[in-house]
Amino acid sequence: MKALAFDEFGGPDKLRLGEVPDPVAGPEDVLVRVRACALNHLDIFVREGIPALRTPLPFWTGSDIAGEVAAVGAAVESVKVGDRVAVNPNLTCGRCEFCVRGEDSLCVAYGILGEHIPGGLAELVRVRGDNVLPLPAHIGYEDAASFILTNMTAWRMVVTQGRVRAGEDVLILGVGGGVSSTAVQIAKLCGARVLVTSSSDEKLERARQLGADVTINYAREDWAKAVWEQTDRRGVDVVIESVGAATWKQSLRSLVRGGRLVTCGATTGPIGETDIRVVFWKQLHIIGSTMASRREFNDVMRLFFQGRLRPIVDAVLPLTEGAAAQRRLAEGQQFGKIVLRV
Repeated sequence: MKALAFDEFGGPDKLRLGEVPDPVAGPEDVLVRVRACALNHLDIFVREGIPALRTPLPFWTGSDIAGEVAAVGAAVESVKVGDRVAVNPNLTCGRCEFCVRGEDSLCVAYGILGEHIPGGLAELVRVRGDNVLPLPAHIGYEDAASFILTNMTAWRMVVTQGRVRAGEDVLILGVGGGVSSTAVQIAKLCGARVLVTSSSDEKLERARQLGADVTINYAREDWAKAVWEQTDRRGVDVVIESVGAATWKQSLRSLVRGGRLVTCGATTGPIGETDIRVVFWKQLHIIGSTMASRREFNDVMRLFFQGRLRPIVDAVLPLTEGAAAQRRLAEGQQFGKIVLRV
């Protein structure tokens, strides 16, 4: 089969579309013929090299996958060859204390398809049979691929970890990325007032179309001061944070007393300045969040299938343009997801 693989770590120029061995399905696995796979910053991080992963080379990424079942292992009964499916990218053991209590993303052996094992930027991908979800006929492959990872991540952040309630103020930083954009929709579904930041007026306008109530261009004004003014010097109830070092200090200061900061990433760096006095004096909650449980995945996908949440697609490109697509993502040009059609 063909895959968009790299033989050494580095920039998008290291990507090559070439032949790699076909995956082989075990008894509990299915092979999915990939029709669409969306990009995430994770694809960039893995391609550039994460020392702790010890990624085997050649390798290909891709976590957001939709396609058709091409082969079924002997022990799989939930799907059959030809079924249209979306893929849950969680890799879990199913046996540890966290898996048993339904907290899949806390699994002691947790991994992500496309990060810890080869992913969907290829013609075929092997996944566990219980990690595929039947895709309704009215949902296109590109829309499904664009929806999966960012929405399961944002759902856990906003609903489970952030516990956002109607009437609360929610600040979402750096709107335009996959998680931040869809977090706007989910926070509005919860009944919150949503404040967003970006350096792009175009992205802010698109955020308004998704339901954002207050938009702040941080290239033109002090965003933390603007948040303070927009909340009558109260602060927001929840900050949805994935930017990291560049915003961390002001994110904490933007919270109301007893407020919650939920973080899932650190695209500008992992070491953020924390004034511990602000944390204990305002009694703040700093909450981590990674991906989602199987139940949360099913919950958010059901809302997608019902039309209550919609995919946010920036562009659909062929797999042959994968290097250019990853370059666009790295430069932050997109609003929503870039999808590669296989």
